[in-house]
Amino acid sequence: MPFAFKPGRRKMRMLPLIAATFFMVSGGPYAIEDILGGAGFARAIVILLVLPFLWSLPTALMIGELASALPVEGGFYIWVRRALGPFWGYQEGWLSLSASIFDMAIYPAIFVLYLGKFSPTLTQGWSGYAWSLAVVVICCAWNLRGAPAVGEDSVWMSAVLLAPFVVFVVLGLWHGFTLHPAVQWSQPASESALSTAILVALWNYMGWDNASTVAQEVENPQRNYPRAMIACSILVAVTYVLPLVAMALTGLSVDSFATGDWMTAATAIGGPLLGIAVVVGGMITGVGMFNALVMSYTRLPMAMAEDGMLPRVFAKRNVRGVPWVSVLVCGLAWALALAMPFERLISIDLILYGSSLLLEFVALVVLRIREPRLKRPFKAGNLAFAISLGVGPTVLIGYSIWASRGDKLLAHSSSVFGTMPALVFAVLVGLLGPLLYWFTAAPRVRRLAAASATD
Repeated sequence: MPFAFKPGRRKMRMLPLIAATFFMVSGGPYAIEDILGGAGFARAIVILLVLPFLWSLPTALMIGELASALPVEGGFYIWVRRALGPFWGYQEGWLSLSASIFDMAIYPAIFVLYLGKFSPTLTQGWSGYAWSLAVVVICCAWNLRGAPAVGEDSVWMSAVLLAPFVVFVVLGLWHGFTLHPAVQWSQPASESALSTAILVALWNYMGWDNASTVAQEVENPQRNYPRAMIACSILVAVTYVLPLVAMALTGLSVDSFATGDWMTAATAIGGPLLGIAVVVGGMITGVGMFNALVMSYTRLPMAMAEDGMLPRVFAKRNVRGVPWVSVLVCGLAWALALAMPFERLISIDLILYGSSLLLEFVALVVLRIREPRLKRPFKAGNLAFAISLGVGPTVLIGYSIWASRGDKLLAHSSSVFGTMPALVFAVLVGLLGPLLYWFTAAPRVRRLAAASATD
């Protein structure tokens, strides 16, 4: 393996791995408000309880097996490349990195949204962009300290952001069981609102594979990855559902409930101090999610450079094993994406990320068939069960494509670019991958193969 680390280098332990994965996937109840506003309490809770079985658990089992069998830097990119060859490995890396452009701009926006709750003047005009840019710069510098540091800091950040919701849930349940208010479990919901709620829920449950890219920076990955995936699946579902149940039992209305409104609900239940605590938690969520995902995404260019898919400079590391060139280049790309004039549509993110996820499920099955003797410390059932794991995610990704067929890049634009369907745009972005491979990566791969054959 070309990714071996020096024996004395510190590695990420079990609890930091869970905390980092928590931020890569969820970051707490923030950003699920639109699910509740579009579907109502009963439907939102059902959606958030069902999706883990169709989406999260199959993905967690797939990652548990592949991460324990192939605990290498680059994670899912390495799995697909090993199973399907360099072409599809490159597509896996391309789809994931291109999806990150749309995904990563969201988290600084969450930080800015909650910062504005203290005073709107703090984030008006260019100040909002400046704060978003500060999040990018700080998190990139933070990541230069190494994956173990990011994981350990994720532990205390997750504890701080979840603490107000523990109080929120306790007070909500107490109000419900003692005051017995009228609970509005259901409300009329249009087909489009319900569809949006499902897409937002899918987005809130995606990202499980991101933790795999730092596998060789994790202590005993064969044991810790499967356990971390299962533990985090439960944690994410609980932190989504319990606040909704508590809010429902207080009798609060979900009318016009949208992103950023947890402060309003917390203030109604626990007073201004709880509202402020929830705002601080929202700011931590934005930083924590961006920080953890910087750690994940920046290992992809490094691993691809090690394979000759990208220029060798992306493989350069600092003394802590951090691919600093990759961190700087990716950080620059994400900073530029903050100023994109079009909406960061969840549908684009889901299509690109979903395509890369399906390649991982294919890799799971192909490796079972081609390499039956590969040592698998954790095995997700027999071959038939492994094949069935991809069914739920495939159906849900297909639904997300169908549901987003009418979305436009710009909701209020008459330009050709703005009126382009988001689905068409996502397909065009995906098709750039094969072109980039044949014109840039393929020649390098052929040269490396020829040199290897000569040796």
